[in-house]
Amino acid sequence: MNAALPQRSEVKLEDTWRLEDIFASDEAFNKMFDTVKDLIPTFAAYEGKLTSSSLTLFEFLTKQDEVLELNGKLYVYSHMRLHQDGGNAHYQNLSSKSEALSVRVHAALSFANAELAALSAEDIADFIARTPELKHYERYLKEILRQKEHILDSKTETLLAKFSEVASAPHNVFSMFNNVDMKFPEIKNEQGENVRLTHGTYIKYLESKNPAVRADAFTGMYETYSRYRNTLATAFAANITQYGLFSSLRGFETPLHYALSEHNIPTAVYNNLINTVNNHLDIMHDYVALRKELLGVKELHMYDLFVPLVKDFDLKISYEEACDTILKALQPLGENYVTIVQEAFNNRWVDKYENEGKRSGAYSWGTYGTPHPYILMNYIDNVNNMFTLAHEMGHALHSYLSEKTQPFIYSGYSIFVAEVASTVNEALLMQYLLKTVTDPDYKHYLINYFMEQFRSTLYRQTMFAEFEKEIHLTSQNGETLTSELLCHKYYDMVKKYHGDAICVDQLIENEWARIPHFYSPFYVYQYATGYSAAIALSNRILNEGEPAVNAYLQFLSGGSSLDPIDLLKIAGVDMSSPEPIEAALREFKNLIGQLRAL
Repeated sequence: MNAALPQRSEVKLEDTWRLEDIFASDEAFNKMFDTVKDLIPTFAAYEGKLTSSSLTLFEFLTKQDEVLELNGKLYVYSHMRLHQDGGNAHYQNLSSKSEALSVRVHAALSFANAELAALSAEDIADFIARTPELKHYERYLKEILRQKEHILDSKTETLLAKFSEVASAPHNVFSMFNNVDMKFPEIKNEQGENVRLTHGTYIKYLESKNPAVRADAFTGMYETYSRYRNTLATAFAANITQYGLFSSLRGFETPLHYALSEHNIPTAVYNNLINTVNNHLDIMHDYVALRKELLGVKELHMYDLFVPLVKDFDLKISYEEACDTILKALQPLGENYVTIVQEAFNNRWVDKYENEGKRSGAYSWGTYGTPHPYILMNYIDNVNNMFTLAHEMGHALHSYLSEKTQPFIYSGYSIFVAEVASTVNEALLMQYLLKTVTDPDYKHYLINYFMEQFRSTLYRQTMFAEFEKEIHLTSQNGETLTSELLCHKYYDMVKKYHGDAICVDQLIENEWARIPHFYSPFYVYQYATGYSAAIALSNRILNEGEPAVNAYLQFLSGGSSLDPIDLLKIAGVDMSSPEPIEAALREFKNLIGQLRAL
């Protein structure tokens, strides 16, 4: 029988992230907490006076930067501490305190946008002429003017800011239930041993060569979600409702417009992705049919979509081996980039392995003003996790370079470009392996894996995006989002995307209940657009060399100094065009042809 997951206290220090780089101790956290708490009431003196003079405005904006930077450190530190062990009562309390403080900070600042929206472009130019230091905030002020019609009066903005803590409750409930309270059954592994199914091991068991192991893992996962689907549907529907309410109050046509407006992304980009992929579902259906053929099964099931198509190939890749391979694969991005990645591996930027109560999945996160960002992993010794590590390192380097290059106010980047950097790393790793691997079985495995990235990222995430759009519209039309309705719509979407060559198992209807990103409305589509852009950029880097690398590094260092669409144009990709998606789909079709020929 597998050993139980270790408690957090049992994990080796060198396998954990060094959050002491943010706060040396919880006492230091508490000291900064008090500092931020004391700053909050000082903003009241600016209310109603922001536009009285250029000097007053500049003083407020610099002070706002200060409190938001400090608040960011408190929020990120406390939540990463909680993510390493969700059952830790001390950090449950610390993260709750930081959330409440964050609400107070944003409530104290909420009057500002309403006052600043009263400025005209001419007023901004005049203020900059009077106080040249305000040039630093010119883009920030113009972005407020762009969204002027959606900014409410000061009293309402303050009320909405205070309400945000309640609005985040559905996500918090889901996160605690999914990561801490939900337990999955034991199943038998390939050796016939009883093992506990977890979030971290689920995909590992779906990759098993034994169909019974795959079926048991799939059944164990989704029967568990099915038992709680009414509870989860309530949390899911509440999140949809609160987001729709904020959208409506701000005067947006739809929640989609609301989500994309912040970074000036045209809704046509979202709809273009769905339409383009829907126009090429035949490629996905062809891949599913090929998978059925190569596996040699009478019926292909949903739990057969992850098992490698190369028979009797099981490659174990340790964390250390993964780091070494990633460093070699990223050489085309230049010495400075690789040096930073090496530092991340050597100096505990990464929390490596699963432990009891640890958040599932993987992410990169950090905050301005600290030495570096961090990566949370639940590393398992396989190819998939090596690519995940490369993916999250792409996020980390994007954050690192933007924060080192841009001032606080422009250091963050939009989620629209977030998945580009991560996927470029994955694509470079893939191309490196395809060129250097000599084992034909491994090479076949990699081709299969590359194809799986197209299936799971370009098609699957677009499917999520289409489902999400449909559910928000359903809610807007006044229908109740029951578990039955959600399951029915999700099941139909899965059937449409996967075609007739697969048996769409009924339990897959519960999959919507386990997708954390649905609690960040209209996020997932960016995995698909980002993947398309990344395929184009990685090919450009490998084919054109230094000029393409320099343009790409400029993009990584751009933060939010330009609109995300324009930042990508600097790197060499126009996502307002369908061409990057079409090109990625063509590459997927070519890979299917290669594997069929082999």
